[in-house]
Amino acid sequence: MDMIQYLEVFIEESKEHLQAINEQLLELEKAPEDMSIVNEIFRSAHTLKGMSATMGFEDLANLTHQMENVLDGIRNHKITVTPEILDVVFQAVDHLEAMIMSIAEGGDGKRDVKEVVDQLKRIEQGESPTKLGTEQTSSSNISLTQTYGEFEYNVLQQSKEQGFFAYEIRVKLRADCLLKSARVFMIFEALNEAGEVIKSNPPVEMLEEEKFDREFIVTVVTKKSAEELYERIMKVSEVEEVDVALFDIDERKKTNDVEVVQEETMQQQAATAEKEQRPKSVEANAATKQSISANKTIRVNIERLDILMNLFEELVIDRGRLEQISRELNHPELHETVERMSRISSDLQNIILNMRMVPVETVFNRFPRMVRQLARELGKKVKLEIIGAETELDRTVIDEIGDPLVHLLRNAIDHGIETPDVRRANGKPEEGTVKLKAYHSGNHVFIEIEDDGAGINRDKVLQKAMDKGIISQQNAANLTDRQVYELIFAPGFSTADKISDISGRGVGLDVVKSTIESLGGAVTVDSEEGKGSIFSIQLPLTLSIISVLLVEIQQEKYAIPLSSIIETAIIKKEDIFHAHNQRVIDFRGKVVPLVFLKEIFEVPTISEEKEFVSVVIVRKGEKMAGLVVDSFIGQQEVVLKSLGNYLTSVFAISGATILGDGQVALIIDCNALIK
Repeated sequence: MDMIQYLEVFIEESKEHLQAINEQLLELEKAPEDMSIVNEIFRSAHTLKGMSATMGFEDLANLTHQMENVLDGIRNHKITVTPEILDVVFQAVDHLEAMIMSIAEGGDGKRDVKEVVDQLKRIEQGESPTKLGTEQTSSSNISLTQTYGEFEYNVLQQSKEQGFFAYEIRVKLRADCLLKSARVFMIFEALNEAGEVIKSNPPVEMLEEEKFDREFIVTVVTKKSAEELYERIMKVSEVEEVDVALFDIDERKKTNDVEVVQEETMQQQAATAEKEQRPKSVEANAATKQSISANKTIRVNIERLDILMNLFEELVIDRGRLEQISRELNHPELHETVERMSRISSDLQNIILNMRMVPVETVFNRFPRMVRQLARELGKKVKLEIIGAETELDRTVIDEIGDPLVHLLRNAIDHGIETPDVRRANGKPEEGTVKLKAYHSGNHVFIEIEDDGAGINRDKVLQKAMDKGIISQQNAANLTDRQVYELIFAPGFSTADKISDISGRGVGLDVVKSTIESLGGAVTVDSEEGKGSIFSIQLPLTLSIISVLLVEIQQEKYAIPLSSIIETAIIKKEDIFHAHNQRVIDFRGKVVPLVFLKEIFEVPTISEEKEFVSVVIVRKGEKMAGLVVDSFIGQQEVVLKSLGNYLTSVFAISGATILGDGQVALIIDCNALIK
């Protein structure tokens, strides 16, 4: 039997089963006595094992079988569920996801899982999974390697762009070293003076508690040389060996088998297919879940939808052309036919855009697991509440928002939520709450990350901003609370007192802001010290077909996205004032600066200037500006086309569109015009 034809179905269904197992394991941790959850996990694992064996992926089947044995022990009350046991099962699921990812990329799905299999066997025999012998610990340290998630890669990439070097430093302490944690502290102090520690293996917590043999790896970004780092570490007593290697991020990304990246990439790919074909194992449990839909669906390759969208975009351009010809000829029958065609194509447009819509739950689903892991690493109790996961966004937007949300969640857990003893002392429940909420509003989707933690310390943010030269002391006195909170999005800004694996390097929130703004969205923050913070992300529903206001500047046409416009106005020239070398107007009691697009885009003057000017009032967050144009043409739906690789850095232009008369109109990027 030729298995190739079934491979795509196997990969998609395996991803669905693993996602279901991940979700149910999190539920099991909350309700360890609930055997219905164990039965559901067991069914998914059993189905996955059967499918893997049928497809000939023996390593996958064997690991799933071993995991199944542990689940069977839990089901028969021979094994008691503990967080330590679940850690091992989650680790096994990570390996399974990595194997599926390998198969999806054309690999054989083979992987060294001996360590996790041994741990599962220990659990099955009633032993502790962490009860590893000294010999095993020593042997594992021989092959000690550093792995990186997408978050760390972003940090390293940005550091490289800013002129820093990244080094992987392998340190070996002497066998007779008595205070290993003290030596580790001194090494970290020396490295922090020279640069910034990005990651360590084992993690910082394990190093502090001396839960390692003699060897550990530290990744550092710095502008110092390898020789200088070597000398700094060798000055610390009881260090036997130091190896400093230059870290090549591009090479490592190609070769390193990074589980975190695999998990995130897998989820992004899974985002392209809503849960269309429910596996039989889940159907068997449908009686207990009323929410499972019975809709019939088919799997469609996303490339076909992209082709369909491109063809429809051409149709929209021709529709505009037909509408213009109809108006010029003023023929009743032609006019009626074109109107009918416009209505039908509008309906078709809605259907095609809806086909590309994906629920945000495809991104949200991977966060409960990440939050659990982070909370355990930081010794905090955190509950993640997800609201509005069924809210839909365009696939292209979905693919981009994963990393910004990871940054914001890490930030909320590390900086926001306090440790249980601090929360208790402040009269709060030990368990902190992080709410992840999505909802529609007009042509936008809003995603909010809210925590009930410590909030943002206004004075601390201001002081750090002044120390780093982001603002002057004179300007700091005039800032509102909201403006102060916005400073945390500045590049390199961080209020963390201690740099950890999770945050404190000041790389993250500026990446969030730039990513969201590149999608045509905006991010804002509000906070109350002692009560918590709320980050709000505003995103457009789709990126390809947008509504714009067409304007004219001399004989050139430009398009301004309606999502940025507050309103339009016609103003006398005598109502324009000068303030701080800037032309401004008094708009509804507010001073609004004017931006003369004719000057910005250097449009040649052909006609005489008039007594009145046409102004489009646009907004970026809390800031407003008035774009001065010669005349308004009208509202229109246009297809957003990129300017191509040769024109990537054109100021204040986000793309172009072809109008009904064949002319090209440039689309203005209002965010670039408002500082």
